[in-house]
Amino acid sequence: MPPTELVGPPAVIELRQYTLRPGRRDELIELFDREFVESQEDVGMSVLGQFRDLDDPDRFVWLRGFRDMEARHRALTNFYGGPVWAEHGPQANDTMLDSDDVLLLRPVSAGGGFTGSLSGRPPVSATAPDRFMSATVWSFPPGRQNGIALIRDGLLPALQETGPAPLAFLTTEHAHNTFAGLPVRAGENVAAIFTSYPDESARCRHLADMQAHSLARDEILPGVEREQTAAPQVLRLGPTGRSLI
Repeated sequence: MPPTELVGPPAVIELRQYTLRPGRRDELIELFDREFVESQEDVGMSVLGQFRDLDDPDRFVWLRGFRDMEARHRALTNFYGGPVWAEHGPQANDTMLDSDDVLLLRPVSAGGGFTGSLSGRPPVSATAPDRFMSATVWSFPPGRQNGIALIRDGLLPALQETGPAPLAFLTTEHAHNTFAGLPVRAGENVAAIFTSYPDESARCRHLADMQAHSLARDEILPGVEREQTAAPQVLRLGPTGRSLI
């Protein structure tokens, strides 16, 4: 499947968080951005974003998308059984301590996923952009949709009212993981919001404006907190030179 078929929001998205061996993140990023972008897109995936975790120097976070679960199986089979991974995969794996922290996600509603084209990606060795990415992941009891509904109907409009509209609002894709070679976190029920800012100070201003938003502060966020099973995970992310988002 040619990459042009992936223009528009993927219906299945992986949020992948890797714990790396100390001091080797830049090595993996250089290898990834050189060898693993076009080679994955050529077999039917969309490499959406690659990031440095700004709170952990040995953490690499990235996102990739697929048209659907069947396309995901085909693409992963072709990539991990193909020549690029055979040549460069061992070096990538050698930088990692853990690569199993993976959430399988989907847009909550039509238009809620990542949009855009694969065109316009910066070239290999491009300088990392100044922009800043924030991702917040809430966890809820299996089968319960109350927290997700509160975020969709209350928090998301408040975020759009007080700052830049989020790039994507995603929730768990509950379909069975048909590619056993890559585990995903089973039994999850999460909601995730991704937002891009010009810099971290813009995010701080947005958070302050949310604290001043009485409905969000007094009703929506306390309601979400009552539903969640743990404090949300907040990721502060710096895009790599070739990241699309």
